[in-house]
Amino acid sequence: MTFNRSDLGAGAIFVAIGLFFGATTLMELDIGTARRMGPGFFPIMLSGILIALGLIIALKSVGHEDETRGPLPWRGLVVLLSVPVIFGMLIRPLGMAPVLALTTFITSFASTRMSLKAAVLLALGLTVFCVAVFNFGLGLPLRLFGPLVEPWTRPIFGVR
Repeated sequence: MTFNRSDLGAGAIFVAIGLFFGATTLMELDIGTARRMGPGFFPIMLSGILIALGLIIALKSVGHEDETRGPLPWRGLVVLLSVPVIFGMLIRPLGMAPVLALTTFITSFASTRMSLKAAVLLALGLTVFCVAVFNFGLGLPLRLFGPLVEPWTRPIFGVR
């Protein structure tokens, strides 16, 4: 019997995560009924859906040949796994706008095809878009500039 190891592994991970959170929910939260839902009703439903999707993916792997894989993209893995850490460490001292620009610029180099000009344009465009949506559009109380960069931005933007 042949099977695709990638699909089988992904399905097994889905099932394991669904079982873990389902068991945790059953032990700690009241499920309730469909008419009077308790705090555990929604998590247990999501766990069930996750388990079902995992089983479907695992069953889909049976009867298919294993696909050949190329080399592991280490550059992309390192960049994409480090950016959330960088964002979390720098959001308070730098503020939203500089951190968005910096992390977008760094993330764009996960691809080997990205040029410096395109990375700068992408960082600027995404930063302007996010500031417009989150700060001005939704009015979220996020500081545009943190205490480390505020002395240089106050004369230019007049923003606190």
